[in-house]
Amino acid sequence: MCQLVGEAIVAATGIPVPGPVVGMAILFCGLLVRGNIPEGLAATADTLLTHLSLLFVPAGVGVMLHAELIGAEILPITVSLIVSTLLTIVVTALVMRLLGRRGDPR
Repeated sequence: MCQLVGEAIVAATGIPVPGPVVGMAILFCGLLVRGNIPEGLAATADTLLTHLSLLFVPAGVGVMLHAELIGAEILPITVSLIVSTLLTIVVTALVMRLLGRRGDPR
């Protein structure tokens, strides 16, 4: 239901965010307001998590399907992966340093 509402919001407003992402935000906010996770939702989530590895099969098939293209663009892909990983580490460190100062009584 949250995904459907998210899709409707995206269709009505034209915001450049996927409907499922908006739906997940709605679900998250609803769970925050509720204060706990309903038992049925927890059971469903646990079932999905036990079979999470199956969700990687389509991605693996896509990689194998486009192996030639990936091979031709291996240098830009590798550079972007390394740069984005390093950038993520630096930003995370800066955020942690900033948040660490907040809790420091000095």
